[in-house]
Amino acid sequence: MKTRSALTLLAGLLATFASFTPSKQKPLAVRKADVIIYGGTSAAVTAAVQVKKMGKTVIIVSPDKHLGGLSSGGLGFTDTGNKEVIGGLARQFYQRLYQHYQKPDSWTWQKREEYGNKGQGTPALDGSNRTMWIFEPHAAEQVFEDFVQEYKLTVYRNEWLDRSPNGITKKDGKIQSFRTLSGTVYQGAMFIDATYEGDLMAAAGVSYHVGREANQVYGETWNGVQTEVFQHGHYFKANVSPYNVPGDPQSGLLPEVSADPPGAKGAGDHKIQAYCFRLCLSNHPDNRVPFPKPEGYDPARYELLARVFDAGWRETFQKFDPIPNRKTDTNNHGPFSSDYIGKNYDYPEASYERRKQIIQDHERYQKGLLYFMANDPRMPKEVQEKVKEWGLARDEFTDNGNWPHQLYIREARRMKGVFVMKEADALGKTVVPDPVGMGSYALDAHNSQRYVKSDGFVQNEGDIGVHPDKPYSIAYGSILPKEEECGNLLVPVCVSSSHIAYGSIRMEPVFMILGQSAATAAVLALNSKISPQRLPYQKLKEALLNDKQRLTL
Repeated sequence: MKTRSALTLLAGLLATFASFTPSKQKPLAVRKADVIIYGGTSAAVTAAVQVKKMGKTVIIVSPDKHLGGLSSGGLGFTDTGNKEVIGGLARQFYQRLYQHYQKPDSWTWQKREEYGNKGQGTPALDGSNRTMWIFEPHAAEQVFEDFVQEYKLTVYRNEWLDRSPNGITKKDGKIQSFRTLSGTVYQGAMFIDATYEGDLMAAAGVSYHVGREANQVYGETWNGVQTEVFQHGHYFKANVSPYNVPGDPQSGLLPEVSADPPGAKGAGDHKIQAYCFRLCLSNHPDNRVPFPKPEGYDPARYELLARVFDAGWRETFQKFDPIPNRKTDTNNHGPFSSDYIGKNYDYPEASYERRKQIIQDHERYQKGLLYFMANDPRMPKEVQEKVKEWGLARDEFTDNGNWPHQLYIREARRMKGVFVMKEADALGKTVVPDPVGMGSYALDAHNSQRYVKSDGFVQNEGDIGVHPDKPYSIAYGSILPKEEECGNLLVPVCVSSSHIAYGSIRMEPVFMILGQSAATAAVLALNSKISPQRLPYQKLKEALLNDKQRLTL
């Protein structure tokens, strides 16, 4: 792992010591259910619904106040791939959004016929399948809350796992309970870690990996360092100097450029793909909040972006993807954009306090980027005028200054479980054992680092986009820890996968699919009084197909 600074280490130690306190106290309360789900993501909700449908008790223990993770946190332009492989509760989610947008009062800021209906591969509003794949954050969150109400789900919010050694109790290789920082203890027979970070999995002693494996580890091509590989438009197409004084190394590097060498091509490292916030912007004058000037704003931080524009780059609006009501899901695009490259390496295993710092730093960076583009005289006038037509959507994220409540954790810990999904599996080149869901999106990894090339110009590295031959199945073993490590835990988000295979698996519809499958396996194992690892696959397969999950083509 990367060596952290003394300040970061101190902050981590203080947060760790603070987390010991509740575990020494008498429990504030002891809450029990057949299945305990840790996390507030889309996978957590579908898992809880499935447990309830199968007649067992369930509790969602959510660190987040808002349910749905990225699905309700700004990622409204869904990365779906082949939509035919999305079944079960995941498809129900998108069908409910279709029903929402059939209502005239759902179209507040534009008429339905004015919406362009652009989606990824199919129309956004797909009348033949009665699905809606493109949506506003508040609409998605309401669907998750509707699930909670309809299935009478028990949800405890703002409950954070005590990650100290005393935060979890295990016996005979199984979790008995875990404690949260509030002092509450949650007891269950089965547990599901549905977080983006894999905190419960890690606390339970399950093996995992952080970073990019070398290609030789699993016989892959697109893992590890990928210098001079450009498969999207997220790289420097023209020569741009990274130095304060262009062309002068002695003047020092501009902000957001690493002084470290990139590493050998194909080699493994501790780096992970960049995070960002998926922004919901509006160009309606009555629903547009001007981009705020963040605390500590320094325009010099964005000098590299100014040089990109000076070099003639003009792709600013290519990922202002339209969602209903004159809004966008705005994502990273280009060599210098919303992806905060290289500033998240310690996030997966960091203390809560350190993670909070990282999230705030991402917010300041991205707010500063928007403010720079809207206000700085270095910006090309014609681009700046168009930027000023946009602002944060006034009616979204109303309790958070119209800023998304969820950072896009594209990748954190990844379990090393019963079966590791690899590049060939995610490219549809193999037949995986015991499928419990499907994926179809490209191997999609964002940049991991920005460095100085040997010729003295700046470049990005890590952006990969390789399309599978066909939709692929995801193995049951990829959501299962090894039984000797934990015999009553399932992990549908931080799945057992190589870095590059996870580039495809990490899509929100897939997390919902795997959440439902994990819950099905948990209940069936509970009913049979066996571990999920010993559950006969045929029994699981029958139940999944009965619930309209798609397992194979």
